[in-house]
Amino acid sequence: MKCPNCAHTDLVMSERQGIEIDYCPNCRGIWLDRGELDKMIDKAVANEKRDLYPPQPNVQDHTRYASKDYYKHPKKHWLSELFD
Repeated sequence: MKCPNCAHTDLVMSERQGIEIDYCPNCRGIWLDRGELDKMIDKAVANEKRDLYPPQPNVQDHTRYASKDYYKHPKKHWLSELFD
């Protein structure tokens, strides 16, 4: 399929986390098929709920949270993995 924006470049298909994304390597436009945006929204809502109510660490996990290195690296948003 040709890029709707460029009209001369073929779209490249990529699948990330179960979502199929068509993108143009020339203009870097991203095109979604029917239902793919809904999948992205559902995934975002599920991730927000998980972040709001994280599981409580048990005694065995306590050493992982006690390490200062645990808090040094900020958590990436799941959308950043889709559009690498």
